[in-house]
Amino acid sequence: MQPTTIPVDLNSWSRRDYFYYFTKMMPTGFNVNVDVDITATYDAVRAADYHFFPAYLYLVTKVIQGQPEFMMVMQDGRLAQFTELTPSYSLFHDDDHSISGMWTDYNSDFQVFYQNYLDDVTAYQHQQGAVGKPNQPENAYMINMMPWLHFNSYTPLVFNGLPNFLPTVEAGKYEIKNGRRIMPVSFTIHHAVADGYHVSRFFDRLQTAFDHPQKWLNLPVCR
Repeated sequence: MQPTTIPVDLNSWSRRDYFYYFTKMMPTGFNVNVDVDITATYDAVRAADYHFFPAYLYLVTKVIQGQPEFMMVMQDGRLAQFTELTPSYSLFHDDDHSISGMWTDYNSDFQVFYQNYLDDVTAYQHQQGAVGKPNQPENAYMINMMPWLHFNSYTPLVFNGLPNFLPTVEAGKYEIKNGRRIMPVSFTIHHAVADGYHVSRFFDRLQTAFDHPQKWLNLPVCR
């Protein structure tokens, strides 16, 4: 299905001047790394016999989609806003420690999304190579996790110079601090579409979502 977009009228858009400045005069992006308390959600999904990783994919995507500044794209030289995003992530192969690119259709119903994820992993878990699941849609944004490393900073570097206005999200290995599970989360965004305030708001909303899994996690489920 072709992703749908809403045209952005640059003449009336409140970020018009900032968009020009940070794309033409001083092309800039920025990265923020924040420790997030995942205790409530981690305990809830594990008690229900879910995997945490797809819950993380779902929750971050759900929160991002509440902020239109993180859903911008250039189409035929015009700025537009996606109505929905698709998480694009890496599938790790235990046999040779390689990764393959994957994506899973988002659904606002967690159980539907979770089953979509399980179906994709089952279908492509033995597909080695850089691309696991083909035909990644245009509205896919990068989100991953390094469960082996608790980092203080993670900054993805793009070398082709092409503008990308969708965020890049990376989580690291959680650590136990004062009985809480603390996971580092890195968020990278183009300055043309968002400022520090918008990213701060994202992390506030993400922490609230992790703190209250009962608001989005429908239990029980039979797998």
